[in-house]
Amino acid sequence: MRLSTVILPVHPWGDGQKTWQRAEDLGFHAAYTYDHLSWRSFRDGPWFGALPTLTAAAVVTRSIRLGTLVTSPNFRHPVTLAKELITLDDISDGRITLGIGAGGNGFDATALGQEAWTPRERADRFAEFVPLLDRLLTEGAVTHEGTHYSAHEARNVPGCVQRPRLPFAVAATGPRGMRLAARHGQAWVTTGDPKLFETGTPEQSLAALREQVEKLGKACAEAGRDAEELDKILLTGFTPEGNGLLGSVDAFVDFAGRHAELGFDEIVVHAPIPDSVFAADEAVFERIATEGIAQLNG
Repeated sequence: MRLSTVILPVHPWGDGQKTWQRAEDLGFHAAYTYDHLSWRSFRDGPWFGALPTLTAAAVVTRSIRLGTLVTSPNFRHPVTLAKELITLDDISDGRITLGIGAGGNGFDATALGQEAWTPRERADRFAEFVPLLDRLLTEGAVTHEGTHYSAHEARNVPGCVQRPRLPFAVAATGPRGMRLAARHGQAWVTTGDPKLFETGTPEQSLAALREQVEKLGKACAEAGRDAEELDKILLTGFTPEGNGLLGSVDAFVDFAGRHAELGFDEIVVHAPIPDSVFAADEAVFERIATEGIAQLNG
């Protein structure tokens, strides 16, 4: 079991860099950030760009993996995103993971002045976005004329430090997304079943996650791929347990152990942010990073 963290880009870098460095010192496998223009209850406060933040984090850390959870087509284009990712992979010396999903109907969906896409439109765009980005990160020059995205002799020399490209962690719960994860992902990401977040039970959530893992297995089988090749990542905070799993080391170990039995090999917890939905005791959080993961892997 690997333990990673999400560091939201809400702190000016003079303060924020300490959080990224502390995550490395605590031994987290990876530190991710959200790739949004703003997000929910943080909309009216400070919120910085994901890729510049990750670039800065790459400079002040040495070994921890870094990435997005998740990037989406809501305000990204594959051609420009590929160039930025190749640059970031170079600066970090090959420590970048791209979490990528179809996006939602939050603030990002209309920030560029467009109407929010329907779920079908998001799925259609995602189905074109991921394969094109895959090509852009692995081929020296790409031309593509698609329904939603085009590229004309887009050059990406020298490519990624990680070969054949940096890994994709594909966020998916539906059949189309699962197929993309099976074909293009090195990892699969889920937050659980959103319908159970406020009114479900932990047992119902486990059952829903078990079903998602089974669907991923079927998608991999159809793609001629072994599902064991994909890391299975659970981004916590959105199951019925909420942020309560950070209440104590025992609570975390119990939660992580039950989900490890489903096949998850990476658990991601949010770094505490006071007076927010991610508020937690900093001392307990640090004990979880050290003692909790040691108990799981002991």
